[in-house]
Amino acid sequence: MKRVVITGMGALTPIGNNVNSFWENLKAGKSGAGPITRFDASKFKTHFACELKDFDLNEHIPRSEARRYDPFTSYALVAVQEAIDNGNIDFDSLDKNRIGVIWGSGNGGIQTFTEEMIEYAKNGETPRFNPFFIPKIIADIASGIISIKYGLRGVNFTTISACATSTTAIIDSFNHIRWGKADMIITGGSEAPITAAGIGGFNASRALSTRNDDPETASRPFDVDRDGFVMGEGAGALILESLEHAQARGANIIAEVVGGGMAADAYHLTGTHPDGEGAFLGMTEALREAEISPSDIDYINMHATSTPMGDGSELIAIKRVFGENPDLNISATKSMTGHLLGAAGAIEAIASIMTTVDGIIPPTINTQNVEPEWDGKYNLTIGEAQSRNVEYAMSNTFGFGGHIATAIFKKYS
Repeated sequence: MKRVVITGMGALTPIGNNVNSFWENLKAGKSGAGPITRFDASKFKTHFACELKDFDLNEHIPRSEARRYDPFTSYALVAVQEAIDNGNIDFDSLDKNRIGVIWGSGNGGIQTFTEEMIEYAKNGETPRFNPFFIPKIIADIASGIISIKYGLRGVNFTTISACATSTTAIIDSFNHIRWGKADMIITGGSEAPITAAGIGGFNASRALSTRNDDPETASRPFDVDRDGFVMGEGAGALILESLEHAQARGANIIAEVVGGGMAADAYHLTGTHPDGEGAFLGMTEALREAEISPSDIDYINMHATSTPMGDGSELIAIKRVFGENPDLNISATKSMTGHLLGAAGAIEAIASIMTTVDGIIPPTINTQNVEPEWDGKYNLTIGEAQSRNVEYAMSNTFGFGGHIATAIFKKYS
């Protein structure tokens, strides 16, 4: 099996429009939540979300081109270009038949679908749909457009596993490279779900926080008063390649991917297993594949969305794998970024990777009263970032339908 390394990263998030600003704001504990500006949310139960800020798409993609894309695809292209620039990649000097794209999105073009169907309802007697309607909404289109833009003819597909989507994409990319089926893969995920349908749908399932009077502190993982997650949008991109390929082109190697575990709760449509059964299996498989023991993990970036059931079941699974360990650093970065759904795993992978590079654990913010059951059992990194040498970082993501995906990253040496 080939070793797989990360040589480029790109981030477009509610707390930073590139990797550096995202990481600096993450360490500083900045909240990305605020009133929704995408549409009039006053009639909805939730009036806030974690939107992109100070972001002008026209600075990255010509208006004539962007009109053919749903925002989730545009976000993907922006993050991917940063990762390529960050990785100092010249595709023309490489074998494009051996370079692929595995990209993820949980919702695909939900904004386009919402807008077109509202327009159809207004003018149903004479249906008029945008000729790009289907290409804009299908979830695989971002992966396809990335490959077309750069002429990459290797493996190309899209993963969909709800909020575990982009971690699944990373694990699939890791596997394809270590099996020798590709030299390099662009991977990650993007999501643009802050729409009437997205907010209304998640409100109906009672998954979103309704703390409208104080949105910046609404996402409060592990807190006794948590009441749901905060929707986020954006994209995260990673360049994965075999170690030998990276060395041959003189790449700057950021970190290494060493394990991935996927499993299922097989329990409930939207709820997590109360004993964290799937999470336990996913983490155990990732550790087995990485050939390390639980004691080797220095940091866990939890899925921890700030829902009453989800946070607790994940901690139960962690206890089953790691035992009680007050020295184990854990944090929930969704407290700052919100929940980017299918893109969450990608930006949380970047956060996890950066802990191995910088030796700093980003905090969990807003949490004031930790559930008594978990108080003192782990280092939840409450309030402020902490310094720590991180050799191995684990990232958990879970999705509606019981999907589980866990990735492990290692400091490169």
